[in-house]
Amino acid sequence: MAALLEPELVGLIDDAAIFPPGNAGLTDAAAAYVERDEPLVGSFVLRDTDLPAMTLAAGVRVPVSVVVTGGAGQIAGPARYCAREQGYELAGLEIALRDLDDLAGNTRRVVTAVDAARDEGTLAEDVPVYVELPHVGSTASWLAAADEVAAAELRLKFRTGGLEAEAFPAAHALARWIDAALDRETAFKCTAGLHRAVRNTSPEGFEQHGFLNLLVATKQAFDGAAVPEVVDVLESREGTALAAADRSGARRWFTSFGSCSVDEPLEDLRALGLVER
Repeated sequence: MAALLEPELVGLIDDAAIFPPGNAGLTDAAAAYVERDEPLVGSFVLRDTDLPAMTLAAGVRVPVSVVVTGGAGQIAGPARYCAREQGYELAGLEIALRDLDDLAGNTRRVVTAVDAARDEGTLAEDVPVYVELPHVGSTASWLAAADEVAAAELRLKFRTGGLEAEAFPAAHALARWIDAALDRETAFKCTAGLHRAVRNTSPEGFEQHGFLNLLVATKQAFDGAAVPEVVDVLESREGTALAAADRSGARRWFTSFGSCSVDEPLEDLRALGLVER
């Protein structure tokens, strides 16, 4: 039976089971996604290079978020593939900036490729495109790239963890990223390291952000909280208080996060009384 949960949590997780540290096999992960009846889960995340290897049963339709593994020139390919093949509903495209010396110029190349794909009808106007900015802090170059994303009405993507401690941004960095997104009225998603609802220290000693912290922090930032106040929310380990906090409207901005685990987030939400069976 599917979990019963509040609207602010529906579709919050994009199933990224095939990505580290889960590293599930594509066939098994896709089958598990199709079989899962869970409103907490939104799209199935895979790489553009995975598309040809994914097989779906007749009549099955899967919303997929496709991670572009190359540069801007590869944006149109997965859009064409999903439009051509039965069973794929393109829920979003995600692309990381790689030119650290010219983030704004790299973003403009992405925008040009997205516009071309939309103009030719390959990429539908309502399919969101997320641009992942690198973890280099809110520098002038970083902010200029965020400006380009906002001007093109694309979305931002923030990496909130990984396999090394350095991959987890400090709370003050994440708070500034959220502030930058909201200042530009730009929606964002997150990826990696958000397996738990509340901030915690992992068995490896990593300081991990909680996705419930992010929801509450986004709401408070939107309501005018200063960056230090947002940092306090991101660093809170008071699950009961976070569960009781106002999160209304946060999903307009913090749209979802990719996670290789669905069971851990569900376990935490049940423990906090936010999910019923």
